Amino acid sequence: MSPRIITFSALALVTAALGAGCATQGPIPTQQLTMARTLVEQADKADAQRYAPADLQRAHDELSSAEKAVNDQKYDDARRYAENAQVDADLASARASSGEAQRAAREVDRTIDTLKQESERHANDPGAH
Repeated sequence: MSPRIITFSALALVTAALGAGCATQGPIPTQQLTMARTLVEQADKADAQRYAPADLQRAHDELSSAEKAVNDQKYDDARRYAENAQVDADLASARASSGEAQRAAREVDRTIDTLKQESERHANDPGAH
């Protein structure tokens, strides 16, 4: 084979490989990114920073990575990062809801204890009858 044919063959092989690499990239994951942004915002509003700061930070980091991957036209990576951000944001929101419910339950318990103490004090006060 002549050097010219080898060079052409090598060039064709590289072009095909690059084309195949690009072909594996799916479309821009617009829906996943929108959902990830929405869930991260909801987690922020749900006070997840107070109850699940690591999960919330991970969700923010994954969302940032997804946006960077879109800018780099790495759509499969962006999709994966966006989906991970959704999971982390959901987890952060769930932990925030659980933390709020536990806080509210403790408050109810304290109120009940206070009412019991007041009731006992009135029951033991001879002048209250």
